Amino acid sequence: MKHVFSVLLWLISLGAFAQQPELRGQVIDATTNAPLPGATIQATGNRGAAANEQGQFTLRVGAGETITVSSVGYTTQRVVVPAGGTLTIALQPGENLLDNVVVVGSRSSSRTVLNSAVPVDVLPMGTLQRTLPQNDLNQLITYVAPSFQSNRQSSSDGTEHIDPASLRGLGPDQTLVLVNGKRRHTTSLLNNQGTFGNGTVGTDLNAIPVSAIERIEVLRDGASAQYGSDAIAGVINIVLKKNTNALEQQLTGGITKVGDGKLLRYNANYGTGLGTKGGFLNVSLEAYTREATTRTQNHNLLLFDQSAQGNFFAYDFTDNPAASRAIDDQILAQRGLSRDDFNFHVGDAGIKNANLFANLSLPLANGKGEFYAFGGYNYRRGEGYGFRRLPSSPNQMVYSIFPNGFQPNTLSDIQDRSIAAGLRYRLGEWQMDLSNTLGNNRFDFGVSNTVNASLQQRSPTEFKAGGHAFTQNTVNLDFSRYLKGVANGLNLALGAEFRAEQYRIRAGQEESWRNYGLQTAPNGEVTNPSGLAGGAQSFIGFSPANAGTFGRQNVALYADTELDLTRRWLVSAAGRFENYTDFGSTFNYKLASRYTVTEGFNLRGAFSTGFRAPSLHQQHFSYVSTTILSNGRLGNTGFFTNDSPLAQALGVPKLAQETSRNLSLGFTLRPSSQFSLSVDAYRIRVENRIVLTGLFGFDPFGEPVPAIQNLLLPFEASGARFFANAINTTTQGIDVVATSQNTLGQGRLNATLSANLNRTLADDQFNVPARLEGQEDVFFSPNERGLIETVNPRQKINLLLTYSLGRFSATLANIYFGEVTRNGFPFGPVQTFGGKVVTDVSVSYNLLKNLTLTAGANNLLNVYPDAQAYGNSYFGVFKYAPVQMGMNGASYFVRITSVLGKQK
Repeated sequence: MKHVFSVLLWLISLGAFAQQPELRGQVIDATTNAPLPGATIQATGNRGAAANEQGQFTLRVGAGETITVSSVGYTTQRVVVPAGGTLTIALQPGENLLDNVVVVGSRSSSRTVLNSAVPVDVLPMGTLQRTLPQNDLNQLITYVAPSFQSNRQSSSDGTEHIDPASLRGLGPDQTLVLVNGKRRHTTSLLNNQGTFGNGTVGTDLNAIPVSAIERIEVLRDGASAQYGSDAIAGVINIVLKKNTNALEQQLTGGITKVGDGKLLRYNANYGTGLGTKGGFLNVSLEAYTREATTRTQNHNLLLFDQSAQGNFFAYDFTDNPAASRAIDDQILAQRGLSRDDFNFHVGDAGIKNANLFANLSLPLANGKGEFYAFGGYNYRRGEGYGFRRLPSSPNQMVYSIFPNGFQPNTLSDIQDRSIAAGLRYRLGEWQMDLSNTLGNNRFDFGVSNTVNASLQQRSPTEFKAGGHAFTQNTVNLDFSRYLKGVANGLNLALGAEFRAEQYRIRAGQEESWRNYGLQTAPNGEVTNPSGLAGGAQSFIGFSPANAGTFGRQNVALYADTELDLTRRWLVSAAGRFENYTDFGSTFNYKLASRYTVTEGFNLRGAFSTGFRAPSLHQQHFSYVSTTILSNGRLGNTGFFTNDSPLAQALGVPKLAQETSRNLSLGFTLRPSSQFSLSVDAYRIRVENRIVLTGLFGFDPFGEPVPAIQNLLLPFEASGARFFANAINTTTQGIDVVATSQNTLGQGRLNATLSANLNRTLADDQFNVPARLEGQEDVFFSPNERGLIETVNPRQKINLLLTYSLGRFSATLANIYFGEVTRNGFPFGPVQTFGGKVVTDVSVSYNLLKNLTLTAGANNLLNVYPDAQAYGNSYFGVFKYAPVQMGMNGASYFVRITSVLGKQK
C-alpha cells in the first residue's frame, strides 16, 4: 500500500512543477448579459470546469488552446484562449440537447448530437437532479428518456432490491453501461421471479450517486462493433463531474399520499484542484432511507376448520365473499383477533442506501497526458415482502411460533465496488489510453419472520440464505488519431481489450435449505412422512449443491473510423473481433453515415451486426430444492445448468451467443435557433435470444407429463428449468425528440416533447430440441412471451416544460405510459392495462444567492394502473400490478440545495 501512496505523491509533485496560465472568465447570455450558472467549459485532456452562480469559472489552460463552452438552451461555442488570461463568452440562446458535444458513439472529439450519425440523448443530470421529483437514477432516466423504462417490482426476491431496466424494449442485458467511457460491471443478480427481464442480468444504475454525474449520454443504436457484448439495444455512458472549489449539498424529504414510503435523502458533491495544470479530485456522497409501501386491498377471511391446531381461518377463494365477512369478524373478535392479524403487505421494498464516488485527474508535468482514476462503493440494505403463509396450510406452518400464519420478509445485503485507473498520453500524433477497470457486486440474501417447517418448534425465525457475487476486470489499450489530410478529415481509433469475469454462488446456513423430515428407505426411496416443507419459507437458501465458482476470459480487437468525405458528408465504419474462452469467437461490424442536406437539416442512418455472449449467471446459475408436488410426492425441481446430465438427457443444448442486426434511419432538423427536431426509426432483429424455460415435467397447468417424467426419473428430478436460445425476436420502433426555447414575458420557457413507439414480437417458430417437441408451451411459455412482448409500454410520450424568471423556476411534466398486457398469475386471465398519464410538478426559488428551495409532486393527480382482474390478484391481495409507472400513486417532496464556494 505504501508504494501506491508513493506513486500518487510522485504524480502530484509532477503536476506541482507544471506552471500554466490560469484563465479566468465568465459565461453570459448574449441577449440579456445575464450570467449562465452551470455552463460547461471543456479543454483537451479531460480538463474542464463549470460556471458558478455568477457564471464565473477558472481553468488552467495555455494561450492558443481551444476550449468548448456549452450550456443547456444555448448554442455551443469553441473559443481560442487569449494571451491575456481573461475572457467573457456570450452564448446565443437557442441551443438544445441536439447540439451538445458527446463522447459515446463516436471516438471523435468534435461530434455533437446534431451532427452525429446515430441518435444520442444527452441528459444534464445536475439540472434534473435539482428540479425533478425522482431521486434514484433509474427513475430519473425513466421519466426523461422515453426509450428507457424501469419500474420497481414487488414480492420478487432480489428483483425488488435491484430494478431491471430496458432500452428500446429489449432486455436489461442487451444494454451496455459505461462510466467515463469505460465498461461498467453488471450485478450478480439473475432475475428469475417472473418479472420483466426474467432470466437476464442487468447493471445496477442506482449504485452510482446522482450527485456524482455531470451528464448521461444515451446512444440509441446497436454498438457491439464499437464497445462489445451487451450493446445490442444501445449504450448508456455516465460522465462524472469534474468541477472544483465548491461544495454542493442537497437534502430531500418525501412521502406518498397514503402516508408510507417516507424518504430522507442527503447528497453532497465537492471538488478540489490538484497541482497547477487543471488536475482535480471530485468526491460525491449520497445516503438515503426509503420506507416500504404497501398497496393491498382489504381481503376477506373464510371459516375453515383446523380444530387440531385451534385455527379456523383461511383465505377466501370466492369471488363474492361478503356473505362470510360478518361471521368471520364475529369469530375473530371472540378470539381477540382482527383482520390486521392476517394482513398482506405488497408494495415497494424498504431501502437503506449509501454511496461514495470519486473522480480524479492528475495532468503530467510535460503536458502530454494525465493519470486518471474513478470509482466508488455502494452499500444497500433492503427489506421486501414474501407471500403470506396462511394457517390453513399446515405443511408450511409452525403453529407454536406463528399461530395465525405469517408473512416472511426477504432481506438483501448488497455491496457494489468499482475502481478504474488509467493513463492518457500523447505519442506524437497519436493519443494513447491505457486503463484497468475492476468492478464487483455481491448480493447476500436473508429471510426473517419465517420458519423451516420441518424443524417445527426448533426452527429459527431468521436465516442467512447465502448469495452470489460477480467480479469483472477489464484492461483496455486504445489509440486514436485525427488525420487532416485525408478528404475533409479522418478520425482513426484502434484498440484491444482483455476482460476476466468470475461468478460465484455461496451456500446459506443449513437450516435455510435443508428438509429435516426426509427419510431414506432401505430400497433408496426418499420419503417425507411428516409432509412438512423444508428450508426457509418464502426463500429457500442456496444449498452446497448450488454453490460454485466459475470464470472466463475474453480478448477483443477493434477498429473504428469516421471520415468526413466532404464538409457535408460523414461516413463511419467499425469492426470488432472477440474471443471468449467459454463459447468461441465472433466478428461484428457497423456502417453509419450522416449527410447535411441544408444547413440545419441532416439525414442519418446506420446498419450494424451485434452479439451478446451468454452471461456466466445464465450458464452456471443453479437453484434446486426439494418440494411437494401436485401428486403428493417429493421431487427435486428448480434451475439446472445446460451442461448438466439432466439437460443432456432432455436434449437441451449448451448456450450460444445471441446475434443481432440493427438498422436505423432518421433525420435532425433545426430551422431556427429556437427549435429542433430529431426523428429516428429502427429495426432490431435478435436471433437465438436466450430465455428462461418453463418447468419441464409438467404441462402449463401443473399436471405431470409422463414422457418427460420418465426422462427425469434417473436424475431424481421431477421438474426442471433451463436457459435456452429459444426464440428469434424483431423489435421495431420510432424515436422523436422536439425541443423549443422561447422568451415568455421577462422569463424563458424551455419545452421538450419526446416519444418512443415500440413493438417487440417473437417468431412463432421456436428453436425446440427434438426430444421436447410437443412441449412448446413449456419451452417458451405464454407468460414468457408476454414478459418480452407486452410487459413494457409500447408507447411512451413525455412533455417537459420549464419556465424560469429571476429567482423563480417551475417544471411541469406530463408522461404518457402506453398500455401493457400481462399473462395471468398464477393461472388467471390475460389482462390489458390501459394507458395512463402521470403529471409531475415542481417549483424552485432561490432564497439566497447560493440557497434554493424546491417543492413538488410525482404523480400529482394520484393515478394508479388499472386494478388487476380477480384471478390475477392472488385472491384479491394484489390489487395493482407493478406495471407502467408503478403502483404507489402520488408522492410529495421538499428539497433544499446549497452551494458553498465558487465552482471552477
